[in-house]
Amino acid sequence: MQKISPRHRLLQWISCAVLAAALLATARADDQPQSALPKDRACDRACLYKFLDQYLAALKVKDASRLPWSKAARTSENNVELMIGDGLWGTISKLGDYQLRFADALNGEVGYFGAVEETGAVSPFAVRLRIEDGRITAAETLVRRKADEGNVMAEPKFLAKPVLNEVMPERDRLPRERLISIADGYFDTLQLNDGTLFTQFDDNCNRVENGVQTTNNPDLAQLSFSLTLGCAEQFKLGNFLFDDRLRARRYPLVDVERGLVLATAFIDHSGRLGTYKLTDGRVTESHYRRPHSYYLIELFKINKEGRIRQIEAVFMTVPYHMPSPWFHQP
Repeated sequence: MQKISPRHRLLQWISCAVLAAALLATARADDQPQSALPKDRACDRACLYKFLDQYLAALKVKDASRLPWSKAARTSENNVELMIGDGLWGTISKLGDYQLRFADALNGEVGYFGAVEETGAVSPFAVRLRIEDGRITAAETLVRRKADEGNVMAEPKFLAKPVLNEVMPERDRLPRERLISIADGYFDTLQLNDGTLFTQFDDNCNRVENGVQTTNNPDLAQLSFSLTLGCAEQFKLGNFLFDDRLRARRYPLVDVERGLVLATAFIDHSGRLGTYKLTDGRVTESHYRRPHSYYLIELFKINKEGRIRQIEAVFMTVPYHMPSPWFHQP
């Protein structure tokens, strides 16, 4: 029998110890629960879109029981928390053809802008879903019903915007923290707007609010000359000085691949501002002469240079200083 030297025995012992440690580490990794995996591996874009499709299909037939709700699921409509299956679930008659969807696999969030019909009345609406462990844990909906708002500046036009669906090359994508910062700068610019820009805009930037384009729109010139201007030009005029506060800002969904940020917030108007002067010397009148608030869901498209390229928003009037059931919540 060949005699093994002490040195060889030591080397064999070390090799066995290394192999055992590796096997133990592998076993421990395999034993990790699914929830410990990175969220972006839990439900990818295709998975999130599947949940959205299921949600819309169930909504069309007014049957929320078809969906995999978590035991602690929360839902809201127009900033009021409701029981699952209440609100739009009982009144919808048709979903429109307009569909804008986006997803954030890291946060397990999927969003949607579209049009919904209730007994002949067509309204813009937005939905945000949160998916965890294969179940819907949150559903936030905003339906901007014309009957509830009174007169509107124009009838909505639900037109596709290809720029919102463009997938950006990986080299052009900005980090989610930077994308949120740029979107938040938009709200800073809108708050007490005095002509100062706290974010940057692409030269081709446009904004659509409740289905109406409110920038570069000559058809609305009779309502306000500012509606014929671009995004940056409107803000440089200090046109929105009456917006006193942009509060309860949340950024639950960031679609990095498309350069999209979904935000929710409130705009408060104290109603104290009357006549005021724009930065070009013109004098104008505030639209809000009473305490008033908007609740909004807004989507920002940001290009590789960090400039806002397109904005899509749905918003509605709510009681002055109304709180959000979602603030500091998922």
